[in-house]
Amino acid sequence: MDLETLTQAMRHFVQSKGWIDDSSPKPQSHRNLAISLVLEASEVLEHYQWGEECADPAALAEELADVMLYLLQLADINGVDLGEEVMKKLAKNRKRDWPAPATRDIKRNAELE
Repeated sequence: MDLETLTQAMRHFVQSKGWIDDSSPKPQSHRNLAISLVLEASEVLEHYQWGEECADPAALAEELADVMLYLLQLADINGVDLGEEVMKKLAKNRKRDWPAPATRDIKRNAELE
């Protein structure tokens, strides 16, 4: 499924709940959406709190969907084309030098001395 279809579905859902209205008890402001995004991302982290494996993949999938919905909504109200920005970020990252962890740690330790 493409990002535009997901964004349209998210818009329809939010509008159907009345959350876009100024009088909404759950205003979809930039700040509120950013906070909600981070809170939902924290809930993803909870699935790995006590180990490397997720004990409940279905619950993890729901939390990832929550993160995606808040991300889509925040991008949408800010006029950000996520697909385009992801591709630009990947292109930028391809040009970066990614030192091996041991090299990075040695350099960081040298800087601290």
